[in-house]
Amino acid sequence: MLECFENGKVYEAILITRDNATPVGVVRNNQGLFFKLFEGKSFVDIMEFPFASIQITNDVELLIRLALNMPAKLKFYKLKKWRFIEDLPGVYGRVKFNKRTWNDEFGESIILDCLLIPEGDIKGTLPLKPLSRADYALLEMAIHFTRIPLAVKMHNDKMIKTLHSKIHEEYALYKHLGGKSELAEFMMASVEKLLHKGVL
Repeated sequence: MLECFENGKVYEAILITRDNATPVGVVRNNQGLFFKLFEGKSFVDIMEFPFASIQITNDVELLIRLALNMPAKLKFYKLKKWRFIEDLPGVYGRVKFNKRTWNDEFGESIILDCLLIPEGDIKGTLPLKPLSRADYALLEMAIHFTRIPLAVKMHNDKMIKTLHSKIHEEYALYKHLGGKSELAEFMMASVEKLLHKGVL
């Protein structure tokens, strides 16, 4: 399964840890799949129990639901130290990690540099669901949306306005490309609530 990932290319996949499932950007190197984790449920899981699986999907809405902690119709099963999402292909293994400081426009934070070294493949079959340009716009919209709470927490007005503008741009493109997901409407409504509260 690892051979499906090209070295150096960033892939959007699902990381499944002891108690969590979340989208994560992974990059293959010669040993396995590298990814970064900011503090949160998956961060704690890996620190305490460094075994995980990485599975792939062509369902952009599933990635977004997991990123936003929204309900998703998933069935999990276990194999020894690992949890898998039923029917999605991927790999599982032990995770090597290193904690370090990360600096960006939001300031200083702690991250884990992680490397999953595959110990086995996860069998699965992806549904016949071709990706559309609208899917990419929705995904970019969600990425900007998930960063707004941190910008608000940091009182970074410039970043809040930038993210707000980018969300509107991606939403307009998404609708132009035929997108009709309720997730897009949810994100827009949430951003407008912030606007009316005087945050944006």
